[in-house]
Amino acid sequence: MRIISGVQSKDLVKRWGYLALSLLINATGHSLTIATNLGSAVWTASAVNLYHLWPLSLRATLFLCGVLVALANMILVQKISWRRFFGNLLFITPFSYLIQLFTQAILYLGINQLPLSIRVIIDIFGILCVALATSIYQRANIVLHPNDDFMQILRFRYLKGNATIAQMVHYIPPVLIIVLTFLVSDRLFAVNIGTLICLFFQGSFIGFFDQHTFRRLKHYGIANLAQAKMHQPSVGQHLPQ
Repeated sequence: MRIISGVQSKDLVKRWGYLALSLLINATGHSLTIATNLGSAVWTASAVNLYHLWPLSLRATLFLCGVLVALANMILVQKISWRRFFGNLLFITPFSYLIQLFTQAILYLGINQLPLSIRVIIDIFGILCVALATSIYQRANIVLHPNDDFMQILRFRYLKGNATIAQMVHYIPPVLIIVLTFLVSDRLFAVNIGTLICLFFQGSFIGFFDQHTFRRLKHYGIANLAQAKMHQPSVGQHLPQ
């Protein structure tokens, strides 16, 4: 039987606290970008475009996309891990609900009535919230959103810890979805300046927050993702960007 020491137990409680905080920050950030309609995070934008293409709710669309990516993650790690799969689902269940709830609340407050310049600032703030939240829960690494688990697998298993390149590569599927839905419907939703910022800079934002926020929170549990020739970063070691 594995015995968890007091230090390990305290550490686990801290990680759960960070996870809860990041979930709220993430849902808020995504909801702000959806409500302003000036460009959502790329994966969210792809889900929003699918949502406008079929009769499923936004919550159901986000959940279904998450399930498909969770299955892809098991393929990438070349291992059937139901713990990883159900951990991904555990994340997206409250996440998809909170996004729909927060988006409705923000729209009710009349955010679309604000001047364009203010809405652009709010949209960029939402994008930064998403990057901060991603940095936090990727480091805590208890359960991850499937999309961000996808990015983390690419980052540490295939791309030597480079957050910027990993973020760009992991955007290929949602960009294809956006293109395909546009070809079918001839309409685009949640794609604007914010989407371009996410596409080119989100990985750099995450890398920045890794180094400059909650600096005592290291990356947990990445050794099994890294290739054998790579070593796991220590607590005080900066990750490559």
